[in-house]
Amino acid sequence: MKEIKIFTPATVANISCGFDILGLCLDTVGDEMIVREVPEKGIKLTKITGQKLPLETHKNVAGVAGLALLEEVDASVGYEIEIYKKIKPGSGIGSSAASAAGAVFAINELLGKPFSKQELIYFAMQGEKLASGSEHADNVSPVILGGFTLVRSYEPLDILKINSPNDLYATIIHPQIEVKTSDSRAVLKNQVSLKKMVTQMGNFGGLISGLYTNDYDLIGRSLHDEIIEPNRLVLIPEFDKVKKGVIQAGALGAGISGSGPSIFALSKGEETAKLVGKTMAEIYNNTDIDYDIHVSKINQQGIKIL
Repeated sequence: MKEIKIFTPATVANISCGFDILGLCLDTVGDEMIVREVPEKGIKLTKITGQKLPLETHKNVAGVAGLALLEEVDASVGYEIEIYKKIKPGSGIGSSAASAAGAVFAINELLGKPFSKQELIYFAMQGEKLASGSEHADNVSPVILGGFTLVRSYEPLDILKINSPNDLYATIIHPQIEVKTSDSRAVLKNQVSLKKMVTQMGNFGGLISGLYTNDYDLIGRSLHDEIIEPNRLVLIPEFDKVKKGVIQAGALGAGISGSGPSIFALSKGEETAKLVGKTMAEIYNNTDIDYDIHVSKINQQGIKIL
């Protein structure tokens, strides 16, 4: 195989109580990428559509992630990458993660799969470092593994795929505003009270338990962020209205997707998830802010070969 075309999905990170360690994979929104083997060594980005992003290898997350992988193999060939961008950068649903993870997945396939999916996560993290300044894995992990993922440890890197109910759906609203990751990090506090940490740990454990036992009520009770969300919500217009409105519409819970500005909600069943999306739209229709809405089943596969 000399060429491969893939769908590389969007993701939701943090999931309220799992800051920097939890993520989930979406199924209806993502990028497409074509990667082909070429005689010249190295990586060259030849085409990007949908968004204005750098073609220079060392300035693009896909190029950086791919080079990190190639440094670990004795490849006698190189690779060209085309990216058809459907996930908007700065949306809070893993645009950079989709590109970075997609590049290493595709190159690994063309090489005959010398690396495991767990090993691919590390290479993809090098692209994330370019995008945000830190080697975080909460977005790239669900892209590569699918479903819900838990970063149990960064040193050493230890990623777990978490069970989730079959009828769980995510609804995302992406307000067309820019929230820089650096700004959303800047509002966070370096210290939290013991009381808040205990509450957060209870919610985190409850969420994991609810996912494994298909307990939708427990999932809903656990989708609460005691530490990060109270500081970040000021960056997202109408956040409180959206969160309150979607819960009244039947959502299990809602929160900030990644560093924002997207807001996610989890629901039992597609019908409720669509009603939640309608509620989100009604709230933002009263503003002058454009938005996109995505309704998606949890994608258990992750990247898909097209």
